[in-house]
Amino acid sequence: MASDEDIIGQIGALVAEERELRSQEAHRLTDEERARLRALNNRLDQCWDLLRQRRAKEEYGADPTEARVRPESEVENYRQ
Repeated sequence: MASDEDIIGQIGALVAEERELRSQEAHRLTDEERARLRALNNRLDQCWDLLRQRRAKEEYGADPTEARVRPESEVENYRQ
């Protein structure tokens, strides 16, 4: 099971890749790059959700290792 630090590290790597792709947006991304950008955004949402789950469990005395990555379809359909 990943630790908070592992998840934060993964978020950092995904954000770096996202920034790199976004810096290329002005030069017209390929279909493959646009798809990768969407996938990165979805994966980032899943990572943030997992981190929030872990922290909430810990705050309320539950085991944070019980938090699980939720399906992309679930995370992407949350209401703000």
